[in-house]
Order: sequence, then structure tokens, then C-alpha cells
Amino acid sequence: MPAAVSSPISAVLVKLGPLDTSRIADLRPYFDSVPDPRARRGRWYSLIAILLVSACAVVSGARSIDELAEWGQRASNTLLTVIGIRRHLLRWRRSPAAATIGRVLAAVDGDALDRAVGAYLADRHRAATEPAQAPSPSASGRPSVIAVDGKALKGSARLTATRRHLLSAVTHGIVVTLAQVEVGAKTNETTHFQPLLAPLDLAGAVVTFDALHSVKANISWLVETKKAHYIAVIKTNQPTAHAQLAALPWPSIAVQHTTSGTGHGRRESRSIKTCGIADELGGIAFPHARLAIRVHRRRKPTGKRETRESVYAVTSLDAHQAGPADLATAIRGHWGVENSSHHIRDVTFAEDASTVHTGTAPRAMAALRNLAIGVLKTLGADNIAKTTRAIRDEPQRALPILGITNDPDTYGT
Repeated sequence: MPAAVSSPISAVLVKLGPLDTSRIADLRPYFDSVPDPRARRGRWYSLIAILLVSACAVVSGARSIDELAEWGQRASNTLLTVIGIRRHLLRWRRSPAAATIGRVLAAVDGDALDRAVGAYLADRHRAATEPAQAPSPSASGRPSVIAVDGKALKGSARLTATRRHLLSAVTHGIVVTLAQVEVGAKTNETTHFQPLLAPLDLAGAVVTFDALHSVKANISWLVETKKAHYIAVIKTNQPTAHAQLAALPWPSIAVQHTTSGTGHGRRESRSIKTCGIADELGGIAFPHARLAIRVHRRRKPTGKRETRESVYAVTSLDAHQAGPADLATAIRGHWGVENSSHHIRDVTFAEDASTVHTGTAPRAMAALRNLAIGVLKTLGADNIAKTTRAIRDEPQRALPILGITNDPDTYGT
């Protein structure tokens, strides 16, 4: 019996709406800024063509370099022409093989690729959010919020090399990765905090991060040089600061905001209190700190005992700049990056299971996954796994999602 027209997969694609490429930024000019690492002699495929095949494949759910090549093998001659695959003298077109894609991704400039992907996603995010916002953050009362968080590529480890570790700047709300750098190991994250954020326009934005980045020099630079605000979550790995925050007179402060909800097999409620503090908290400097924050969480999993936890943070925002509800949303949004980005990369794209490890290939694959998640999120996709499966069944949908029409041209050939 034939499938119904209104199948769930079709509905997933319909939710993306009409893909008007005149209003969606074209990805190709951004890839133009990535230098080709190969010698000119013997080069058949352009770098843009290889990167576009890879990007389209990942948007279609590809998890490995072999699957990147398989998408190209399934693509029609029309799609290959649009991508920029050159025609052979015998008039056939052939997509690059897995070995070719693997060599290019292993040699490509990881910094340049991440900058290109970040710039593209920043423009897509701006186009998706600005129409619903007031002309300026001060007018709307809702400045942009960006989380700084790290992620290990577990499958990239070898006997002779440790796993790769990436540090990213990710927007709250509609989740897109604005910047990404490789840091080598988690302990190196703090030294890459400033290089990661330096290219971004952060004036008036709020940056959220955990205790690992609560370094005086980084906080001062963020506020004084980048003109941004911060919300720093303080955990027990900073025992002195955590103890001093916990010692503030929280019992005498009334609860200022409460939210509750059910889901994932549990009931959860969160309450928030804030307390004004001086520039220095108990001898440990938090430059420009204005408020201390305590978030108290109560969780009741089905059939289990209730658990309670208090989380502390400090912020450079004054009480008139952000209310308790805004602060609670920003703190919860920072933790939400794990579900909205890292979890999707690990589950939908099997990033932790990936054994890609040569050269810059692990980082390049992570950048392509960031690209796929970001463009689909800006189009309104709420289930990346279902959406990528639907696009896999209709390969011609991948190019318009990246702002490229299906009309053949000679771009990049």
C-alpha cells in the first residue's frame, strides 16, 4: 500500500518552509575564503566543490567520510553541475571519491574553515532573529546570549595521540556555532578563551561560561575590551569562590522567580535568588561583578526520590539590566547547549563514535556538523535526526538549504 502524502517525513520538510534562495545567504562565497592546501598540478576537483559535497552530505545526515562520498554518488548530474563538479571529456561527471575527500579534509586549514562556517552561520542567525527583534538590544531589552563551552572528540584519540578538544561559542535560543577553535586538551581552554571570542562583535551581548573560564584576565578583557557582559557559573572545582557564594545570606532573601515543568520522566522546579555584591567577593576578584545568583533545582524522577541542588553564579549585569527571569533563562540556556548542539553531534551524527583522526579531518567534520545543525535550526527544524533523514531521501533539497539554487552554473569550476 503506498505511503500517505502527509507522512511524518514530508511534514518535516514542509516545516522548513519555502526555501527562497534569494533570502538565504549563499554558502559558496564563504568557502571561497578557505585556502586550497593542494598543489595546482593534478588538481581536478575545486576545493569549493569538495566542501559543498561534504556540506550537502552532512545536511543529509552523513556521519563519516565514506558517507560523504556516497551522497555524491547518489547525486544527479544536475546537482553535480551546480556544485561545480567538472565534466570529463567523455561528458560524464563523477563525484570525488572518499579517499579524495579524506585527503582534502585532513589537509584543509581548520582555522579558515571554522571562520568561514562561523561567519556564514552568524549571517544566517542574524537574518533569522533580527525581524522579530527591535532595532537595537537596548530597545528590545533582550541582548544576544552566547555560551562558551568545550567538547572532546573521543573517537579521535590514538595510542600516540590524545583526543582532540574543541572550544566553541554557541548562541542561546536558535543554536548556531559562531566560532570554534581546537585547544588540544580541556586544560588549555582558558588560554583560548580570548582568541575564540576576539573576532566576534560582542558589544552589548551576554557571554555565559562555567568556572573553568572564570579567570580575572579573561573577564576583564571581555567587559573592558569587547564591551560585553558575562554570567559565570561557579562550580565546586573552584572551592573558595563556591564556598564564598554559598555563604551569602541566601536564607534571608526571598525567592524572586520560579519555574516548573515535566518531561524526560521527571518533574523539575527551579527557583532563583539574586544578591548585590561588590567588585571583589571575599578577596577573590570578579571584575565588574554586580550580582551573585543562586539557582535551586528540585528534581523528582518517576519512581525515585526527589533530589535538590543549588548552583551559584556571578554576573556583570545590574538588576535593572536583567531581571531574575532573564538570568534564570540565560543560565538554563547555557546548560541547554549540551542538548541543542553536543547531544545532536554525538547521537544524530555519531561524533564520539567517529574514528576520523588524520590531520585536521576531525575538526573539519565537526565544523561541517556545526554547519548542518545551524542552518537547519535557523530554518525552524526542531528534530535534526528526522530532518536529515528526510533530506537524505530527497538530495536536491540540500543545496537550497545552503542558499544555492538548483539551476546549473559554472561557479567554482
